[in-house]
Amino acid sequence: MWTLRHSHREHDSGRPAGCRETLMLYPQPAGTGGPLRIVFTEGPGRYVSGFPMGSGDVGYVQGSSLNLHQPGAVRALLDATSARGWEPGERQAVQIDGRPLLETAAAARGGETSPSHCVTIKRR
Repeated sequence: MWTLRHSHREHDSGRPAGCRETLMLYPQPAGTGGPLRIVFTEGPGRYVSGFPMGSGDVGYVQGSSLNLHQPGAVRALLDATSARGWEPGERQAVQIDGRPLLETAAAARGGETSPSHCVTIKRR
C-alpha cells in the first residue's frame, strides 16, 4: 500500500523554498515493518508535480521521469530501493532521497538511463 503527498518546504525565514513529493510505502500486512518514505525535491534541473506538470510527476528537466500514481513506477522504485539495501522488515520508518533511485526506476520502466548514484538511508 502507498500514499503520495505534495508539500512545500520553507527557508529559515519562513518563505517558500520549493515543492516536494513524498511517496510513503507501508508494508503489508500492517505491523510487519515501518514505512518507507521516498522523498523527491525540486531543484536545479529537476522538478516535482505542479503547474505545468501533472499530479505525481517527478523527474529531471532533461532526462528521466516517473509518475508516482502509477503502480509500475512505485514498484520500480521499491525494487531499486531494495537493490540498494533497504529491507521491508525494518521496524523503524526509513526516509531516503528519491533522486538517486529515479534513473534506475525509469530505466526499469523503459525510460532513459544515466550513471547510478549513491543512496543515503536515514533512520528516523
